[in-house]
Amino acid sequence: MDRRRVTVVAAAVGVVAGATGLGVLAMPAGAGPAPVLPDVSAEALVESVLNAKPAAFGGSVAVNNDLGIPALAGVPQLSDGASTVRMWSDGTGKVRVQLPGGDSERTFVDDGQTAWLWDSAAQTVVKKPHGSFEEHQPGLGDQQAAPTDPVTVSRQVVAAIQQYSDVTVDGTARVANRPAYELVLTPKPTEKTVLREVRIAVDSELRVPLRMAVLTNGTDAPAVQVGFSELNVGPQDASLFAFAPPAGAKVTEPDVEEPTADDKAAAEKALTEAKPQVIGEGWDVVVAARTPQEALADLAERQEQRAERGPQRGEGGDVDVAGLLKQLGKPVSGTWGSGTLITTRVGGVLVADDGRVVAGAVPEQVLLDAIGQVK
Repeated sequence: MDRRRVTVVAAAVGVVAGATGLGVLAMPAGAGPAPVLPDVSAEALVESVLNAKPAAFGGSVAVNNDLGIPALAGVPQLSDGASTVRMWSDGTGKVRVQLPGGDSERTFVDDGQTAWLWDSAAQTVVKKPHGSFEEHQPGLGDQQAAPTDPVTVSRQVVAAIQQYSDVTVDGTARVANRPAYELVLTPKPTEKTVLREVRIAVDSELRVPLRMAVLTNGTDAPAVQVGFSELNVGPQDASLFAFAPPAGAKVTEPDVEEPTADDKAAAEKALTEAKPQVIGEGWDVVVAARTPQEALADLAERQEQRAERGPQRGEGGDVDVAGLLKQLGKPVSGTWGSGTLITTRVGGVLVADDGRVVAGAVPEQVLLDAIGQVK
């Protein structure tokens, strides 16, 4: 399985430690009576979703989570409850996403040549080449990952799990005042997963996903819901895709110097050590990784410094990882060692003390069995 597939699966399983964009995975309830639309087969609908052309749009995305986790400061889109994301796309790669969080906001803009990530709380701007944030795989407490586009995520989820699912069309719906088909993916009986089904409302004209709901076993209430509450399809104001750092903001950007041979070797080694490992397949796939020892040592040093001086205002990227794990999870141990297990209604994450990590939309025992297989 290639890197893109690994990323897709990680999004599909709803791992809490995955990233900021992970909360952007579902839907608000539609309004108005179900529209009357021409019949379409599940196979034809899936094919049209995967092959639909990008569209220009702007709108509000409503996020409703019932994962069973406490609030995470600064990232309401990952916490239980309702929150909102604003996003715009010109249909050719230019994107703007705004994630409000209390009195602050994180704004991501990609103007087609340069990508910007603005954090109003920390007064910082990260500047990178176009598309580079997409290559940066977000992790626990990561502040430099691009917010995830729910349209793209929904398409990738369909691509990743359709062959392991019973796929049906369950009527129609109206989402953000647009008629849509209800596409339902249900795990085949052989799949080991805590999920019951994924429901995706597909725009009847554009064939792009408008909303996605993740439902778990034992309840009809979605664990995760995200989708458009307002949607304006068509050309958007060009100024939305331009960005200038605010006065007084600290701007950082990657080093443009050509890396040395030693730098390249070190980078290659780090990528190899951190390369995700996939255990199983389908709905019960577990994504595993091992944090490089250098990163663990650096994290331990930063945590020790943090403990000595206390948290400082404006440290947007200096996350108390140990404290966050303690807040979210419970200690566990076994023949594989010891660590922290974080469970939610859509799956779980097991973080071993030695840096091994496994995650999936699976029961707790599956994660405990998988941690010992991490290379």
